[in-house]
Amino acid sequence: MSEFINPDDYDASIHREILDSIIREDESIVEICEDQAVAQMRSYLSARYDCDRIFSAKGKERNALILMFAKDITLYHVCSIHNPQKFSPIRKERYDRAMEWLKAVSKVEISIADAPLLDEETARNNLPTQIRSNPKRVTHY
Repeated sequence: MSEFINPDDYDASIHREILDSIIREDESIVEICEDQAVAQMRSYLSARYDCDRIFSAKGKERNALILMFAKDITLYHVCSIHNPQKFSPIRKERYDRAMEWLKAVSKVEISIADAPLLDEETARNNLPTQIRSNPKRVTHY
């Protein structure tokens, strides 16, 4: 069970009444979706960042950006169990944005400020080898 996200953290993203009506006051649904969100984020972040330290942080020690995206992914999974006709487009947009961000982080296009990195040797071993070249030139004679 993930303790990275507190129940009070959702107040900034969704009204409590709406969340309670979706989960029908069964908190285990939120906990399952939190675990899924954290596992999903770990799969993208674990190559460069110390996920154990990131997701074991409490209170003000948590990275605000990672927390925001973890809540967005969790709420997307929670709202997915609700009626698809009434699915909020903002949830889908925020989930898509979180996934784009995670993909960019995993491709080393962006980095996370203040997130604990893995030691250099482990990170180097985790990253795939990349070979790049200049674009192919087309010469016409």
